[in-house]
Amino acid sequence: MSADHHFPSLRFLGGAGTVTGSKYLVDTGRRRILVDCGLFQGYKMLRERNRAPLAVRADSIDAVVITHAHLDHTGYLPALVRDGYDGPIHATSGTAELSGLVLPDSGHLLEEEALFAARQGSSIHHPPTPLYTAADAVKSLKSFKVQEFDAPFEVAEGIEATMVPAGHILGAAQVHLRMGGLSLHFTGDLGRADDPLMKPPRALGSVDVLVTESTYGNRTHPAGDPAEELGQLVTRVAKRGGVVLIAAFAVGRAETILLALSRLLARGGIPSLPVFLNSPMAIDASRIYQQHRDEHRLSQKDFKAMYQLATMTRTADESKLLNLRGGPMIVISASGMLTGGRILHHVSAYGSDPKNAIVLAGYQAPGTRGAALARGQRTLRIYGKDVPIRAEVAALDGFSAHADSDALVQWLKSAPKPPRMTYITHGEPESADALRLRVKHELGWHARVPEHLETVNLRNPR
Repeated sequence: MSADHHFPSLRFLGGAGTVTGSKYLVDTGRRRILVDCGLFQGYKMLRERNRAPLAVRADSIDAVVITHAHLDHTGYLPALVRDGYDGPIHATSGTAELSGLVLPDSGHLLEEEALFAARQGSSIHHPPTPLYTAADAVKSLKSFKVQEFDAPFEVAEGIEATMVPAGHILGAAQVHLRMGGLSLHFTGDLGRADDPLMKPPRALGSVDVLVTESTYGNRTHPAGDPAEELGQLVTRVAKRGGVVLIAAFAVGRAETILLALSRLLARGGIPSLPVFLNSPMAIDASRIYQQHRDEHRLSQKDFKAMYQLATMTRTADESKLLNLRGGPMIVISASGMLTGGRILHHVSAYGSDPKNAIVLAGYQAPGTRGAALARGQRTLRIYGKDVPIRAEVAALDGFSAHADSDALVQWLKSAPKPPRMTYITHGEPESADALRLRVKHELGWHARVPEHLETVNLRNPR
């Protein structure tokens, strides 16, 4: 479809045709706001988009609104600010606080990757440079402006925004925009009604144009309890003296895993064995979760049980010692898709031994090591070496914090009337198109999967 530049318009700068890089530009003709500012992850061709200049000048954007703290929604902010954006970054307090952990860590990892590439002589950039630095990330944090849930605020001249609870992780919001009699609603990432950690997402109200995620648009979560599955695996591996490596997103998923393990232990569902939380970011995130008790389901008793269960591993030396320790033990570490972080060192140390196990606890974006492992690949390239994987591999999709296909359709049904158009984003092509078909056939709504960089006219959405 050709670009339609009548205002107001919506342009898909990311998150279209892929599950990463969410960036949506709303342009009224007088003001421009960006909803989400995520990193592209996974396949190399997607990651290379991070290096390309943004389709609009950073200093032409008046305001940014962030749905939640995961990198595929926030990870480009340091580059945006470095490249000239000097407006506010609106977010809930939970998102602002978690971004304070996630973004500097991302800058640090990018710097490490550039150093490694320089040593190996393997980079498309000569000399290898990080996309941005930890210092760039720290600078971007100064632009955050905290907004409360359900409290409308003027995001730019003629545009009012409201943050609506989305579940998923702490601070996660749906973003509802109103401008000149028109309403535009972004789901961000929607949580699950039955999530053990987070409360369910708020029902969809009346909107003119909807932009919805479709991460699990073509599948449903397994019917069984993922905690039971995890318990059986831990028991099995412990009996053979093995190590259970759990790759978990440091924000949100690590808490869910700890909660499941503490409840399993309390009811005798797993043997008593050492548990290590080897992620400084996850340790810091847990403190933020404790400060926002109104947003989640966890009691003080839950927190106490979770954090008594695990030994917190902060330093690099403590992390290295875990690789010498051997089993039986459980190590929870990031990143959740094996794209970087301490988990890679543990996989290098323990992945080749069949008595051990690697648990993938959530969505694995195509092009990541986690996705390769989940589909059966048994050699992983880690820090320039091929590591054979003989350990048991378990992909526990049931731990995902995303609404699945059935839950997304149920949530859409809660709308008092159909939107004039529903744009289906933040999903791989097969997921997005599967959800489009369900929305069309089961709900009778107009729905479409937009293309990367496409512009649509919000007054006459097609």
